[in-house]
Amino acid sequence: MLASLGTMPALLRQLSGLGGCTRPVRLDGHRTEHDLNTTTGEIGRVLHHLDSAQLPAGQLLMRCNNRRATRCPACAETYRRDTFHLITAGLRGGKGIPDAVATHPRVFATFTAPGFGPVHNRPDNRRCRCGVRHDQDDDALGTPLDPEAYDYEASVLWNAHTGPLWRRFTIYLRREIAKLAGLTQRTFRQHARVSFAKVAEYQKRGAIHFHAVIRLDGPEAGDTPPPPWATADLLTDAIRAATAKATVDGPVIDDRAHTFAFGRQLDIRTIRTADFNGGQELTERAVAAYIAKYATKGAETATGTLDRPIRLIAELGHLDISEHARRMIRTAWALGARPELEDLRLRAWAHMLGFRGHFSTKSRRYSTTLGALRDARAEWRRAQATPEGQTHGQTEETTLVLAHWVFAGTGLTSGEAWLAASVAPAPGTEGEPTYG
Repeated sequence: MLASLGTMPALLRQLSGLGGCTRPVRLDGHRTEHDLNTTTGEIGRVLHHLDSAQLPAGQLLMRCNNRRATRCPACAETYRRDTFHLITAGLRGGKGIPDAVATHPRVFATFTAPGFGPVHNRPDNRRCRCGVRHDQDDDALGTPLDPEAYDYEASVLWNAHTGPLWRRFTIYLRREIAKLAGLTQRTFRQHARVSFAKVAEYQKRGAIHFHAVIRLDGPEAGDTPPPPWATADLLTDAIRAATAKATVDGPVIDDRAHTFAFGRQLDIRTIRTADFNGGQELTERAVAAYIAKYATKGAETATGTLDRPIRLIAELGHLDISEHARRMIRTAWALGARPELEDLRLRAWAHMLGFRGHFSTKSRRYSTTLGALRDARAEWRRAQATPEGQTHGQTEETTLVLAHWVFAGTGLTSGEAWLAASVAPAPGTEGEPTYG
């Protein structure tokens, strides 16, 4: 039908602009660009007019930009690569970050969750407590040995309190560094600053833990060198001390008080600057790749739960999810009905097993931002679309944009999906700039 109407080439061009996105946002509306004289304020001629009804798909299609690989692999891959370059810039410079950060003390730390009951595991590839040597892909891994004795309530509440616990840890970390350096907390900022980037990962049992790059800088972050006393060993000792002290008080439920702290397992390794050499050293590239990998994964990948919210608990009866995930969701839903836990929004985040924080976060001065990387990509696209020799911003006239858009739905029609599959780019070949 499209071929007979002669619109297929134009539709193919519109779909190819999605870069492989499978769940684009559909918009109705229009956009008009006018000349604008900044001196007189006079609106001039129309430079360009776009009406969604005149587009081949009948609507404007925008990438969904979903970070979840289970929802949109193409957009998740873009998010993963952006995260990789954000982490890398904080390790070796670039994107506005001085190259000197590569010489600052840096460690890669993994903070685990406490125990909520014995689960099926693979201890050093030996037999589990249940007597079975589980394969690494065994669905039983991470599920409780005794579901009736497993502390589902504490597990869900742990996920809900990991954000405040991390903030408490960062406060203690600065205190411990100052203490080891012989400084007061008041004067610490005059000598050094802590920068970090972290990502949340679900363990098989559905509990959140964190992977973090932590860097010790001078008082102006990456712009100034750290003081002579700042070493990776001092940073490591401070992290261990801060982790042991950081706690967050949780709610009291049925006369049971909850207090949350990180688990006993704490792994801290110094990041080296050498190129990757087969795994002998923890290098910048290996760390950035590891963190970026988990930026696009959620509970659905590790625990077999959902990648979308639920509206009614009755929906669980029709969903193909693991029994362990089902019980965690039910627990979150039940706790969410308690008025004293309203601020945790456990029902809204039941599909995330109670966790409602951002998967990847960073301190302000660690590196560039995801927004800056997106802006750079958008500017590159505009430059590609601008005719050769045409320039902007060199006269008193600029552009006034008048636009009105309304949400019209998501996804592609069956015909559009078939066409999009034929023009989808291979991973990493979208024709966009390579950062780094």
